Amino acid sequence: MSLAHRIIPCLDTDGDRVVKGVNFVGLRDAGDPVALAARYNVEGADELAVLDIAASRDRRSTFLETIRRVAAELAIPLTAGGGIRTLEEGRAVVRAGADKITVNTAAVERPELISELSREFGAQAVVLAIDAKRASDHWDVRVRGGRESAALDAVAWAKQGVALGAGEILLTSVDRDGTQSGFDIALTSEISSSVSVPVIASGGARLPEDFVEVFTKGAADAALAASIFHDSIQPIRALKEFLAARGVEVRLPC
Repeated sequence: MSLAHRIIPCLDTDGDRVVKGVNFVGLRDAGDPVALAARYNVEGADELAVLDIAASRDRRSTFLETIRRVAAELAIPLTAGGGIRTLEEGRAVVRAGADKITVNTAAVERPELISELSREFGAQAVVLAIDAKRASDHWDVRVRGGRESAALDAVAWAKQGVALGAGEILLTSVDRDGTQSGFDIALTSEISSSVSVPVIASGGARLPEDFVEVFTKGAADAALAASIFHDSIQPIRALKEFLAARGVEVRLPC
């Protein structure tokens, strides 16, 4: 029996607000994280992700308070991250209410962080976020909010991350982020076929057909989106009903 595909709204936070941009720039206010979390919990989201994009500006206490308030609204798993550089910072996020921790730039700079978190919380609680951008014959890993190249091949880095203890890959196409032009199927398929852990596709979602394609052709285990949910372009319940009608295994809301 196949596992149900997951639909995951994402809250990118800057301070105590949710923001959204295109290709990682041009950020706009998208609402209150607690209100959005409560809404998605009712609408039938399978999980929720909260990513602090302003961690480098030393707003850690604000982020932890956001996690606490969001977690209080949820009956679904919560993934949280953004600027987590140490095991102790990971512990703080878990204590605040997160079920999973996601790491990105810090893991590139110090890969053993993945192993440290995995030993402490279990691989199932460690999500390696990979921001990937097409670069001629491969996908380049990007760090610091997509602004810098890590000079790493995304497929090779995904394999290494799993070997170090990551239990899931959150894969974002920098080229598609916020464009609502569809998921990067080639990228998602390449990563999905290269690792033995679940892959969450992110970047470019708009139409229900985009989700069908990323699950069937991209072999993603889950799909993450932001703008289309925040702006009520695509209600989660209707999306799941559409997917189920086309033979995609999902958990339908009660």
